[in-house]
Amino acid sequence: MGYNVESQWLQIMASILHCRVGSTPFSYLGLPIGANYRMISTWYPVIENVKKRLSRWKCTTLSFGGRIALLKFVLHSIPIYFLSFFKAPKGIISSIESLFKYFLWGGDQDNRKINWVAWDVVCRDKIHGGLGIKDLSTFNLALLKMALENVSGENIISTNKRIFHLN
Repeated sequence: MGYNVESQWLQIMASILHCRVGSTPFSYLGLPIGANYRMISTWYPVIENVKKRLSRWKCTTLSFGGRIALLKFVLHSIPIYFLSFFKAPKGIISSIESLFKYFLWGGDQDNRKINWVAWDVVCRDKIHGGLGIKDLSTFNLALLKMALENVSGENIISTNKRIFHLN
């Protein structure tokens, strides 16, 4: 894969360096490079990782407090790498959060349980009556803001629609 490079020159350099010429999209450090992050199919590995982790746990043997701890400290850590680089589509956020909800209330996609409290209440801080579980869309924006501040070296104020640089 080369941009603004003739393919013949690219083949020559690949043979000199003893490597092969690739094409996009390809995976680098677990992220698909060159893929469209607005497409839901790009995010399937994240959803599959959450499902794979959930399949190992049995909701019936875990207490409610145990499910909260696993949700907060294990399940929320799975999508962090993707979320810190790219803004997730709303459909992906809702898919991951629905898996979280099923796990929290002791069900799965086949056996639905009653959600005793609304998800926005669950995502509140404990001092505000919630369980302290992070809302993924807000968490995604916070991770992107932190990455932007690290790259730019400036403090940034963000709203839902705009990002402002502070001088």
